[in-house]
Amino acid sequence: MKTFLIASLIASLGATSALAADLPTRKAAPYMAPVDAAFNWTGLYLGVNGGYGWGGSGLNGGLAGGTLGYNYQMGQMVIGAEADLDFAPLRGNQTYPLNVNLRTRMDSLTTERLRLGYASDRTLFFVTGGYAGGNVRATLWDVPNGLSASRSQWRNGFAVGGGVEYAFTNHISAKAEYLYTGLGSQSINDGFNSGRSSANESLFRVGLNYRF
Repeated sequence: MKTFLIASLIASLGATSALAADLPTRKAAPYMAPVDAAFNWTGLYLGVNGGYGWGGSGLNGGLAGGTLGYNYQMGQMVIGAEADLDFAPLRGNQTYPLNVNLRTRMDSLTTERLRLGYASDRTLFFVTGGYAGGNVRATLWDVPNGLSASRSQWRNGFAVGGGVEYAFTNHISAKAEYLYTGLGSQSINDGFNSGRSSANESLFRVGLNYRF
């Protein structure tokens, strides 16, 4: 009897092991790292900018100021509007025959532009265009005859250009851009001599923006 019980127990254990081997195994699902969603450029932003301008009437110098803008992204297309105001101590000097000098200065410059861009995740390539205006003063000096004349006015014109912007974080981005601002020219006359002052400028600027 004892021998029979031992044999039965061994047979039972063997059957249980065989059944367990036939059962399907459950393996843990492989770990998948979370994937960041593509960056979205939509939103309001404030920033600072600075750069250099050069162009008409020898007018050149540095400029710096602030920026306000808004972007809206649809797929990879980004449309937006941007406005800026820069203090621009740009200076230029022209010399005419008989020791006559024309000095031109621009003290401030503003642009209000639309932007159209293509977004590649955190990199935005854009073109831009719109209004430009600046405060320009021209002074004509006739040194030999002791004559002079000055004319100061706000000039209206246009701005066109393009650039690239990169978002380092969800809130902070940096940009580099080129703009051509066409503010035209004006004539000035001291009663004996005349000159023509141009304020058409090329601008290269960099900026840092904070997106809300």
